Amino acid sequence: MDRQLTLMAVHAHPDDECLSTGGVLARYAADGVRTVLVTCTNGEQGDGPGGVKPGEPGHDDAAVAERRLAELRESVSVLGIGHLELLGYRDSGMDGWETNHHPDAFANVPVETAAARLGELIEHYRPDVVVTYDETGGSGYFHPDHVQAHRITVAAVEATGVPAKFYYTAITRSAIKRMFELMRESGADLGDFRPSDDFGTPDEQVTTVVDVAPYVERKLKALMAHESQGESIFLLRMPEEAQQQAFSHEAFTRVLSRVATPAHEDDLFAGLRP
Repeated sequence: MDRQLTLMAVHAHPDDECLSTGGVLARYAADGVRTVLVTCTNGEQGDGPGGVKPGEPGHDDAAVAERRLAELRESVSVLGIGHLELLGYRDSGMDGWETNHHPDAFANVPVETAAARLGELIEHYRPDVVVTYDETGGSGYFHPDHVQAHRITVAAVEATGVPAKFYYTAITRSAIKRMFELMRESGADLGDFRPSDDFGTPDEQVTTVVDVAPYVERKLKALMAHESQGESIFLLRMPEEAQQQAFSHEAFTRVLSRVATPAHEDDLFAGLRP
């Protein structure tokens, strides 16, 4: 009997699983691949009830974490993810926030400490493919927790030597440009916001584009599960054409492969299937 293939995605916060990997997690789960989501923090620095921001009166870190983890479990159910693993670290907040300095913040945990815990999960699940963010925290995002997730995943992959393939998520600059063009054409109010020319992953760095169009509706439903977060609501207000543009394909940069693969792939498991 053939061994079941396994995909592990390592993300920083509850809701991060949806945008860049929700489609592949749903697609591969439906294909019989064992799917594992590792979420590094509890999301304490997200919005509280009524959109209350961290540091504002009424923001309760523990209550926010409890709600966000409940939303995460709903998202996991919608996407059909087989296994959810919580590292339970404290959300560091956005780059530059005072919460960056909290001694228990994920970004301040020694890389070797968090990598060892992730390494234990890698040894347990033996994933064929691991996915996380690039060194910028994902296409130039630079959130401290995303950067830390990158660091610990690289360290754990190198230390264990288990995965046959390792990828970074990618949102290409051309896709970002097209999405905002569609939003403007639809009359969406973007104010003065314009994506910078260097925001996103250079198209030439992308090695793998996976078609997840049949799972867009499920991806959107998973995003809706994270209703407490304003960013998610904003994405759900995108015009349908922009949603299809943004969510029907997921792109990746392959940084490790121990098997022969084509230069450009449409399957994270290319080279691993019988």
